[in-house]
Amino acid sequence: MNAVKLNARASIDFDAKLTQTIALLKQAAQDYAHVPAGEAPLISQASSLGAEDMVISHLINSLALDIGIFVLETGQLHPQTLALLERLVPSSRAKVEVFKPRAEAVVQFVAREGRQAMYKSIELRKACCHIRKMEPLERALAGKQAWITGLRREQSGARADVPLVDRSDAKRVKFNPLADWTWGDVWHFIAVNKIDYNPLHDQFYPSIGCAPCTRAISLGEDFRSGRWWWEDEAAKECGLHVTQSSSLEKAPA
Repeated sequence: MNAVKLNARASIDFDAKLTQTIALLKQAAQDYAHVPAGEAPLISQASSLGAEDMVISHLINSLALDIGIFVLETGQLHPQTLALLERLVPSSRAKVEVFKPRAEAVVQFVAREGRQAMYKSIELRKACCHIRKMEPLERALAGKQAWITGLRREQSGARADVPLVDRSDAKRVKFNPLADWTWGDVWHFIAVNKIDYNPLHDQFYPSIGCAPCTRAISLGEDFRSGRWWWEDEAAKECGLHVTQSSSLEKAPA
């Protein structure tokens, strides 16, 4: 059974959620996308190429919003993820930018700590995440005033309070348009709109990151239990989505 047949079950209030999501994306584009002709918009979507992010990219493209898309190609992604990226780039109306880690930093880290460093300690795993994700993210967000993510409250206890609009970072606003969507909502939308997705989802990978740090999950496990599964639950973030303080807003009705 594939992920669509297994998971596609819309919430009773899904239509209201979709309306809210579309309104939020349109408002975000209106507030941050207006720049001189030929220049990049001041807002971009951070896509991990997971199911949630493919939904958001579809909405950005179908609504013809002036919002960019970027992907962090860490050098450790699954072949299935790279293949999806290759399909997305030419099919997307919005420009898709790919940011990779600095080669010299990766070479030095691997030479010093080994290819399996992420399993040795939380500190080394986070150091690897910094080189492969955090530093490229800084470049991807340079000059941006806002960004969009696929975070959902249902994903984990650590994300249970994810707001639709997060202003906790003084540098830029973060929009989480699917914050209150369920996993069933995500797959319902994918099914209805025939959206391309990572085939690893068919193999029980709800959350897909770097290949060494991602495994399939079993029935009943937390959505993100397949990420850094050897670590304590409280440590399971790479740093991309750490909220610095609470400054939350509701989306436009």
